[in-house]
Amino acid sequence: MKLEEIKSYLDQQHDKYNRIDFIENDPILIPHLFTRKEDIEISGFFAATFAWGQRITIINKSKLFLSLMDNDPFNFISRAKSSDLKPFKKFVHRTFNGDDAIFLIRQLQTIYQKYGNLENSFLHHHQAKQLPLTITHWKNELLKTAPDHHCKKHFGNPLENSTAKRLLMFFRWMVRNDKRRVDFGIWKQFNPSELYIPLDVHTGNVSRILGLLNRQQDDWKAVEELTIALRKMDAKDPIKYDFALFGTGVEGELKF
Repeated sequence: MKLEEIKSYLDQQHDKYNRIDFIENDPILIPHLFTRKEDIEISGFFAATFAWGQRITIINKSKLFLSLMDNDPFNFISRAKSSDLKPFKKFVHRTFNGDDAIFLIRQLQTIYQKYGNLENSFLHHHQAKQLPLTITHWKNELLKTAPDHHCKKHFGNPLENSTAKRLLMFFRWMVRNDKRRVDFGIWKQFNPSELYIPLDVHTGNVSRILGLLNRQQDDWKAVEELTIALRKMDAKDPIKYDFALFGTGVEGELKF
């Protein structure tokens, strides 16, 4: 297929899946439960961190996690004492355990005390068009007090050829703002043109069938290859096609 034919198809699929009713079955439902920027950031960060496995399980585990914060994540992060963290010791989602939960809460406390919000913490490490470096340097700061903590495995490093899918998805949620009320667009200091595709099995499979991705391994090289292809179709907002590729894949729908 020619690129313009692929673009036409994906534009149609984007319109189909980038809708408010998409939210109820997707982890992005979680930050949509809140209205304050800091609550959206924190709840979205944990929902993206848990984004591994069936979507309904991710949603339910995220809700459980936030219930331990009294569904008031920013105030909890700001004020939590050691005694408040004890209920998290029993929290488990796949390889994410209670120690990970407590460590991340404590690290987020430090980040919010230092930067005021998560956007500022990423901006501190950001240079234009260098999102892979931004993610890597931010992760290093997150783990600087315990660089070998078990949490390390939950956040991929693009410089080590990881897809970094969870953080890239989180960035999509926070940065894109196309007025469709799915992504939030509350991070104004980042440009949607800088984003990279959150690559998962569905996105990768559809992209390979369409001829947008030749690399067979799901790694950072594949993320770069696919993102370059998407930028050819929309340089200003390439990751809008995440809706099309993921939605088409998860629904098993690839029709021309």
